[in-house]
Amino acid sequence: MRLVIQRVTRASVTIDGKLFSEIRKGLLVLVGVENGDTEEDMKWLAGKTVNMRIFDDENGVMNLSVADVGGDVLAVSQFTLTASTKKGNRPSYIRAAGHELAVPIYEQYCKEVGTALGREVKTGKFGADMKVDLLNDGPVTIIIDSKLKE
Repeated sequence: MRLVIQRVTRASVTIDGKLFSEIRKGLLVLVGVENGDTEEDMKWLAGKTVNMRIFDDENGVMNLSVADVGGDVLAVSQFTLTASTKKGNRPSYIRAAGHELAVPIYEQYCKEVGTALGREVKTGKFGADMKVDLLNDGPVTIIIDSKLKE
């Protein structure tokens, strides 16, 4: 399971020309689920999302988490995070989990993060053609892979 976490001042998802969800200060999280991902992977990443200290404290040092600053989270499913680019120039998505695995893990990730924050996680719509708009703050962008755990 892979995440791209971006610290944002705002982010939103539009589907079919209509605003679907939006947040202010917080995290935009792109979520990629691979074949073989487990509940353990999801829980580890949910914990990292909530507790990662990438917001500035009173001294301008990244020492606070999204929970500490009362920030929101917008989680968007993105199968392209599973791309393999080893051969040729056309990415392969063979590692991407199918709906039967990806949807429940994505939904549980959103629930786990929401429970830890004490508020709803905003989402995109799984499988939809989404337009994601964000204002990256910093910019701060972190990539996490549950298989690497680095």
